[in-house]
Amino acid sequence: MIYMNEVSKVYSSGSVALSDITVEIGKGEFVFVVGPSGAGKSTFIKLILREELPTSGRLVVNGRSLLEMPSNQVPYLRRGLGIVFQDYRLLPNKTVYDNVAFAMQVIESSRREMQKRVHNVLDLVGLRHKVRTYPSELSGGEQQRVAIARAIVNNPAIVIADEPTGNLDPETSWEIMKVFDTINKAGTTIVMATHDKTVVDAMRKRVIAIEKGRIVRDQVKGVYGYEN
Repeated sequence: MIYMNEVSKVYSSGSVALSDITVEIGKGEFVFVVGPSGAGKSTFIKLILREELPTSGRLVVNGRSLLEMPSNQVPYLRRGLGIVFQDYRLLPNKTVYDNVAFAMQVIESSRREMQKRVHNVLDLVGLRHKVRTYPSELSGGEQQRVAIARAIVNNPAIVIADEPTGNLDPETSWEIMKVFDTINKAGTTIVMATHDKTVVDAMRKRVIAIEKGRIVRDQVKGVYGYEN
């Protein structure tokens, strides 16, 4: 699913964000990416999304080499990825239904297929009853559920989540993580950058720890390993 071999990222300022990263994430894995602020987690995520290109090394996502990929192919790469952000990034003037359906409109799905899939994923995240509601009328946890529904509506092979519980209280965070766990058990690979020590320690998934741009720990059933 995701393969990095001796990947480094050096910005034009000379700042080294990542150095000699070699890691493989297989189909159906659930991986937490942890580490102190500024360690390189965001760059790690941006490389997978091809928001940034490595300075050196090899990076393959969903069987496609990102360094060799022409820019006009990037949208097609991202169609195979679901992306969930800390700040939800919902369209404020669209209903819950339309926010989720938007991801299917981009790939020109039929109206019938759109209605079926949108209702199915809203059922999964427990928001079928909110289809006509606008984001401003939702709680933070509900907005994040909509964002997750939007991320998975096109059946992506991989879901990338960047601090998805960062703006949520502990109880709501657990509800969101249960949704991610359900998605993962259905076969979707999940890569999640997080500072949520409680969640990481309780779920005991694979943990990749990055410090000063290098992988310092890669544990099966790992723990967070830092004090918040």
